[in-house]
Amino acid sequence: MNDSTGPVSGNLLHVGLLRFAGPDAASFLQGQVSNDTRRLSAGAPLLAAYSSPQGRVVAVLHLLPHSSGVIALLPREIVLPTLERLRKYVLRTKVRIEDLSEQFAVIGRHGTEAFTFGELPIPDAAQGYAERNGIGVARVGADPNRYWVIGSRQDLAKHGIGGAAAAPLPVSEALGGEPASQAEPARRVAHDWRLADIRAGLPQVYAATREMFVAQMLNLDLIDGISFTKGCFTGQEIIARTQHLGRIKRRLFRLRLPAGTWAIGQTIHLSDGRGGRLTELAQTGSEFEALAVLNTEASTPGVTGGAEADAAAPTGTLVDATQLPLPYSLISPS
Repeated sequence: MNDSTGPVSGNLLHVGLLRFAGPDAASFLQGQVSNDTRRLSAGAPLLAAYSSPQGRVVAVLHLLPHSSGVIALLPREIVLPTLERLRKYVLRTKVRIEDLSEQFAVIGRHGTEAFTFGELPIPDAAQGYAERNGIGVARVGADPNRYWVIGSRQDLAKHGIGGAAAAPLPVSEALGGEPASQAEPARRVAHDWRLADIRAGLPQVYAATREMFVAQMLNLDLIDGISFTKGCFTGQEIIARTQHLGRIKRRLFRLRLPAGTWAIGQTIHLSDGRGGRLTELAQTGSEFEALAVLNTEASTPGVTGGAEADAAAPTGTLVDATQLPLPYSLISPS
């Protein structure tokens, strides 16, 4: 992407949606995800991990308190396996879990220009989410210039937002290379949005990285993605144990990579001795920006360490990467 052109806003075809509806929706999620879903009742969006009983992150969810139920945003390529896994735990709970990826659309709005939302509300910094006539507008983290706009395709069309229904955009197409021109608008929108996520240090897992990381490896404890006081949830024992070990040995870092063939899930070994795995990737000119879970210190190849370690040893492609700053501290507040 040529940064001088500014980011592109539009339909995020690589993002899917799950809806949790019914009287027990919030309590069901409370027992499954890492954050305190009682906060949704205050009308704020919530970042959370859904993990396996072994504490490995199955999906990173952005939860929105939509009027029709709690809506979760996650990569479209893992919507169905996440849905199938969650449904196994419904049992007698009064909750319906649905894939809304075809009926609803997610529009990404970002940049420093003033937005025109028409009759739609713009959420303030304290609330983070606002809704009118079934269309929700949510701030992305603390960024005042990034929003999700979600709603049914029919409702969005009434407000002149979004476009015609389109096929899903695989992550490989969204991130595999720099869009050549405006002839690839959907691909460029996804590329720009993913690059903004990288620069914000927002973690995500995909099909290639599911169940590889404990939540703290993705920095979720640093960006309000974990509640350590809410009580039990799936994977809570491992996540809590990792937190109380005193030092997290693997963290999410932002990198600049040289020209090459890179892929999400690829293992890398940095020239400074640290090793890990790529989790996010976007091309910028001839280079790439990426997020990667890496050892916090150089380690001996082939050595892993307990519950907080990656399943993969810190070996792989040797690369002379440049570490770039994140907009938050890597020191745990606890």
